[in-house]
Amino acid sequence: MSAANNKRLVQQIYADSANGSGTTFVDNLAEDAAWIVTGEYSWSGTFKGRDAINNALLGHLRSQLAAARPRTHAFNFIAEGDYVVVEARGDNVTKQGERYNNQYCMIWRIENGKIKEIKEYCDSALVERVLGPFPAERKVVAA
Repeated sequence: MSAANNKRLVQQIYADSANGSGTTFVDNLAEDAAWIVTGEYSWSGTFKGRDAINNALLGHLRSQLAAARPRTHAFNFIAEGDYVVVEARGDNVTKQGERYNNQYCMIWRIENGKIKEIKEYCDSALVERVLGPFPAERKVVAA
């Protein structure tokens, strides 16, 4: 796919997220995809495979939020080759009523029309303060 097509795919994923839908993301996630949470905190690590991404990482995130799906609004997209870089901001509330509006820089790698890798940069202190530590038992699933 071209950089323009990759950009359109990622833009559609964020449009779905803003509207509370996640089907475009799931439908375009490669079986062997990887989501890398950067940094050195409890959420950091590489979640390998569709199941680890959907159930371990995003499953735990969804369990913390009041809405069924996390909402993230993207406002800047830069695409070149297989990569799309996105600036985005979350729009979420936890089940305890606390705002979780993290800011993100996400680097997406698209291969043959499928999401192969996502690298996430965010405010790790906010993650730990609002969402708490990532449970070790879910990390085993993601390893």
